[in-house]
Amino acid sequence: MSGTIRLTAAQAMARWLSVQMTEDGERFIEGVWAIFGHGNVAGLGEALHGIGEALPTWRGQNEQTMAHAAIAYAKGKGRRRAQAVTASIGPGSTNMVTAAALAHVNRLPVLLIAGDVFASRRPDPVLQQVESFGDGTVSANDCFRPVVRYFDRITRPEHLLTALPRALRVMTDPADCGPVCLAFCQDVQAEAHDWPEAFFQPRIWRIRRPEPDAHELTQVADLIRQAASPVIICGGGVMYSGAEDALAAFALRHNIPVIETQAGKSALAQAHPMNFGAAGVDGSAAANAAAISADLVIGIGTRLQDFTTGSRTLFPEATLISVNIQPYDAAKHAAVSLVADARVALERLGPLLGDYRADTADAASREAWLAAIDAHCSPPDGQTGRVTDAQVIGAVQRAATPASVVMCAAGTMPGALKLLWQASQGGYHMEYGYSCMGYEIAGAMGLKLAQPDREVLCFVGDGSYMMANSELATAVMRRIPFTVILTDNRGYGCINRLQIASGGAEFNNLYVDCNIADQPQIDYAAHAASMGAHAAKAGDLEDLQTQIRDARSRDIPTVIVIDTTARPGPGPVGQAGGGHWWDVAVPAVGTTDSLKQAYARYLETAATQNVMN
Repeated sequence: MSGTIRLTAAQAMARWLSVQMTEDGERFIEGVWAIFGHGNVAGLGEALHGIGEALPTWRGQNEQTMAHAAIAYAKGKGRRRAQAVTASIGPGSTNMVTAAALAHVNRLPVLLIAGDVFASRRPDPVLQQVESFGDGTVSANDCFRPVVRYFDRITRPEHLLTALPRALRVMTDPADCGPVCLAFCQDVQAEAHDWPEAFFQPRIWRIRRPEPDAHELTQVADLIRQAASPVIICGGGVMYSGAEDALAAFALRHNIPVIETQAGKSALAQAHPMNFGAAGVDGSAAANAAAISADLVIGIGTRLQDFTTGSRTLFPEATLISVNIQPYDAAKHAAVSLVADARVALERLGPLLGDYRADTADAASREAWLAAIDAHCSPPDGQTGRVTDAQVIGAVQRAATPASVVMCAAGTMPGALKLLWQASQGGYHMEYGYSCMGYEIAGAMGLKLAQPDREVLCFVGDGSYMMANSELATAVMRRIPFTVILTDNRGYGCINRLQIASGGAEFNNLYVDCNIADQPQIDYAAHAASMGAHAAKAGDLEDLQTQIRDARSRDIPTVIVIDTTARPGPGPVGQAGGGHWWDVAVPAVGTTDSLKQAYARYLETAATQNVMN
C-alpha cells in the first residue's frame, strides 16, 4: 500500500494539477493566472509559489480578462489543453462570472478557482463576504452555478479527492466540455491533510471519440442519399474534433456546399471549392441561397444559434440533420439527431453514401460572391472622410499571410469579418457565442500563447477597447506580440446601426447622441503606448498595411488606430450581401413612421419562423 504525504489543501491542489497530462505528454492545465487577495494569497498563493515552474503562475490585471485569455488559449488549442484562473473572495471572484458564461456558451474549458468564505464560520462575516439572510450556506460564488458545467465548494481538504477528478473529467469530455468553478474556502486552503501518495501519480486524460448509434447512422445516410440539394452547416465542433480534412474531402466527394458559423469559419480554407461562406444573419448571398434552396440541411458540430438559422427563418421547410457530440444540441429544432464525434461521423457516413453526389452546386454564385467581396473591400476611389469597416478589412487582408489568424468578439466587425474575411484553414478566431465586449485584447494574448507560430490580428472597436484593455500591459511584460487594429467610430456604432434598423432614433450610442456636455477626445494610441505597447495612428489604408507588416518584427503588442465611419454601410453588396433576418423585437406601439414601418416588417417576417424545438 502507498503511504501518505502531509500537505495543505492548496498545496495538494497545485501538486495534483501539475501532473494531469495530455496524450502528447504535456500538462493539461498549462498554468494559473492569478490575482491575489486575502481569499487566496495565504493559501493558494503560497502553494503556487512553492510549486514553481511545475505549474507556472502568471499575473494579470483583471480577473475577467485573465479568464478571457485562458479561454482563448483553450480555443486556440482545440480544447486539448487549458489554463486555470484564481481570484480572491468577493469582487475578485464575481469578476470571473462573465468569463464563465462566455466559456459555457462556447463550450470551452477553463478552471476557475474562486476564493470563498471561512468554512469554519469563526470570523463571519469576513471582509467582502456576501451574506444571505435566509441561507447560511450561500456565498457570492453561488453566482457561478448557472454559468459553469461543474461547481463545487471545497469546505474540507479531502473534498479535493473527488472534486479535482470531476473537474478534469468535465473539462476533457467533448460532450460536457466547459468551465468549472471550485469555490475554495480560504481557511480550508491552509488546512493540512494526510493525502494518499497515489493521488499524485501522473494521469493521462484522453479525449474520447464516441461512435454513432447504428440506427441513427443508417437513418441519416438514407436521408442524404435521397436529397437532391443538401447543404452542410459547419460549426466549431468540426475543429474541436479535428475533422477539417474529413469535412473537406466529404464535401468535395459528394458535391455538397458548406456554409459556416462564426465558430466553424476557417475549418475549410476560403479557397476550398465547396466553401460557400457565412451562413445566416451575417451570411453571404451564396451561402444563404444554398440554404434557402436546400431540401436537406446537415448541421455538423453547431448549436444552431439564431444568427446561423436567421432566427429560424432561413430553412423552414428543409429536413434538418444535426451531427453533434452533445445530445442537447443534436436534438434542437426537431432535428434528426446523429450523436457522435464529428470526424467519426463523417468517416462512417462516407462508405454508406458510396458514389452519391448532390446536384451541381452553384459555383457561379460562389464566384460572384467572392468577386463582390474583392470590390467591396477595395481601397476607396477618390473617397474623402472616414473609411468603412469593409475597407479596413480589405486592407488588413492584403497585409495578411496564410499564417495570420484574425480574431474579434463584439460589435460590427464580427459580422463583417464572417462575411468578408477570406481565411486560411484555422485562420479565424471569433468569440460570438456570448458576443462579449472586452474579450478581444485578452483573447488575442491567450490565442498567441496557444499558437505562437501564427500572426494574431485582433480587431477591436473603440467601445470594446474602452471596456477592457489592461492586458496590453501584461502582454508587454511577458513579451507576447500581436497586432491590434483599433477602429474608432466614436461610440457603439454597431448598436447604433441596429437601433436605426429597428425604427428607433439615434440615442445614447454614439458620443454625439449622448446626454453629455463635452465630446471626448480620446487618444487611443497614446493610451496604448502608456502601457508599453507600440502604438500609432494610421493615416490611411496604405499606412495601415505598412504598419501591420512592420509589427511582425516586434516582440510586444502593436496597436494601430484608424478612424472609421459609424454610418450604416451601403447595404447588400452585389452578391456579397444576402444577410438574413434577425429576430430583434420591435416595439408594438410608437409614434414615428420609421417605428411603425419597422414593426410591420417585423410582424411579416416573424410569421415565417419555424418555432419547433
